[in-house]
Amino acid sequence: MAKNQLSKVQQRRVAAQHNKRLNRADEQYNEGEFLAPQDGIVISRFGKVADVESLQGEVFRCNIRRTLASIVTGDRVIWRQNNDSQINSVIEAIHPRYSELVRPDFYDGIKPVAANIDQIMIISSVLPELSLNIIDRYLVACAVTNIQPIIVLNKIDLLNESQYQEMVDIFDYYRQRGYRVLLLSCRNMQGLDEFKQQLQGRTSILVGQSGVGKSSIIHQLLPEISIQVNVGEISETSGLGQHTTTSTRLYHLPTGGNIIDSPGIREFGLWHLEPEQVIQGFPEFYDYLSDCQFRDCNHLTDINCGLVKAAESGNIATWRLDNYHRILQTMREVKAKTNRAFK
Repeated sequence: MAKNQLSKVQQRRVAAQHNKRLNRADEQYNEGEFLAPQDGIVISRFGKVADVESLQGEVFRCNIRRTLASIVTGDRVIWRQNNDSQINSVIEAIHPRYSELVRPDFYDGIKPVAANIDQIMIISSVLPELSLNIIDRYLVACAVTNIQPIIVLNKIDLLNESQYQEMVDIFDYYRQRGYRVLLLSCRNMQGLDEFKQQLQGRTSILVGQSGVGKSSIIHQLLPEISIQVNVGEISETSGLGQHTTTSTRLYHLPTGGNIIDSPGIREFGLWHLEPEQVIQGFPEFYDYLSDCQFRDCNHLTDINCGLVKAAESGNIATWRLDNYHRILQTMREVKAKTNRAFK
């Protein structure tokens, strides 16, 4: 069922009230149910409530005003503490975000996943299965949102010598195109120091399929919270990773910076984008687009396509071109089902 839509007049009134709350943080509220407004950061969201950390490091369970836009982990907010307890406090307003990772939702439209992120750590592994398509989907999302991507191949201890060299060759392709690539093993600590260094002073979000080892990485970074974070195994029945993180949550790193753990996914949707946005995630294609015979070349069946010729000559990877077309095909299929325009 579609949500009720506000009229333009109602939207203006809501925006005016929100700006008023943002600008009154210094006012005093010493009477009544709530204390004075103060700044905080959302460390997790659960339905109609969110956990907000105060500037003093205390965590309060807060209700969310119905008029506020979607609140997500990483949001900087103005909130008011309940006079009597650490629960039933209230979030008054949201500070402007400098970045956000979003995904499309059939019911809610464009849905934020996390806010105020400096970099996206795209975690992959050979188990349950290496998916270059999901890596490329996140690279598209990073390019569109202008958030730095870091590609991480985890569980490299499971590779024999020939498999390791095959993975090195694949990920060297990304590295040679300007992407930062890290090879990691939580079991033998290989690459962990370089991984930690990349996190210092930044807010990073871990993303990827279920079972690629995001929770294991959190264990290595923050062993003191191991009770809160479960490490799952690969299902013997399906061969798929098990969901061990059920909600997106922000943690502070002892060496500086923040890390956001997010639930694993099967596929990261991009059907809210346009084709010209998708190609931003494939920057090596730009050198060959001018070689296409037709300006509206589909880069698949049209004759004299610069991308096809570049793939045939080895200048771009065939699997990158295949992933590009798989993303566009998925977008067409979803938009056809939802009656959304696709050009």
